[in-house]
Amino acid sequence: MSTHQRLLLVHAHPDDETINNGATMAKYAAAGAQVTLVTCTRGEEGEVLVPSLANLASSADDKLGEHRVIELTNAMAVLGIKDFRFLGAPNKKWRDSGMMGTEPNNRKDVFWQVDLDEAAQELVKIILEIKPQVMITYDEIGGYGHPDHIKAHLVAMRAAELAADAGWQISKIYWNTMPRSVIQKGIDKMKEIGSDFFGAESADDLPFAKPDELVTSLISAPEYVDQKMAAMKAHETQISIDGPFFALSNNLGLSIWGDEYYTLVKGDKAAPFDADGRELDLFAGIK
Repeated sequence: MSTHQRLLLVHAHPDDETINNGATMAKYAAAGAQVTLVTCTRGEEGEVLVPSLANLASSADDKLGEHRVIELTNAMAVLGIKDFRFLGAPNKKWRDSGMMGTEPNNRKDVFWQVDLDEAAQELVKIILEIKPQVMITYDEIGGYGHPDHIKAHLVAMRAAELAADAGWQISKIYWNTMPRSVIQKGIDKMKEIGSDFFGAESADDLPFAKPDELVTSLISAPEYVDQKMAAMKAHETQISIDGPFFALSNNLGLSIWGDEYYTLVKGDKAAPFDADGRELDLFAGIK
């Protein structure tokens, strides 16, 4: 890997990037690839898991978005990512939409309500600037149905089309995925210690658990797990060190967070492959 490799990630809120792709980002950045993160909102409607910062919530002082920008900055420093931006900045800013059916989702300034092509054109500007060969985003349900995740997916895919029309073709596009077998293993292990993983009895209870056969690609980066975990801790208002992520780490070993899974939706799989036929390099086959 070298500086001619350019990776673009499109995420909805600060912390999504670290949970889904922290090891991948750190691995490629350390190898000299240009890694660009585009975050679509500042996560203003997120829960606040730190009691002393409860006043930041949207229902109180409504300052959570500003704080999450700081958290993201700290997390990116840990992962070694220098190029991270908010979609539309500095001229446009879209707010966290909250969940479907909630009052925030109806606000005119939220990301869910923005015109698709208006938002996509902002991403096209970035694509034409950095010319990524590889893009990572969510699947069509945004992993678990959050409006901002779905909109980020739609914006990313539309922007790829528009950028191609404007002269830059992204060679490979991946969607984040989590294989059912891996999630089930985590749930079983948590049950053994009398705990749970987001209240799930089975992987089938979690919308982001996908059939293993949908996994086309695997980035295995155990050497970057410590960085990923430190970056997760940087998102202190959103990820509790006493929560399921860290409990899972303690009981399955930190290595569980070093494997990140993807579904290739544009481009062709290329060697090297693992024993299950999954790609081991997102840039494989790109000349």
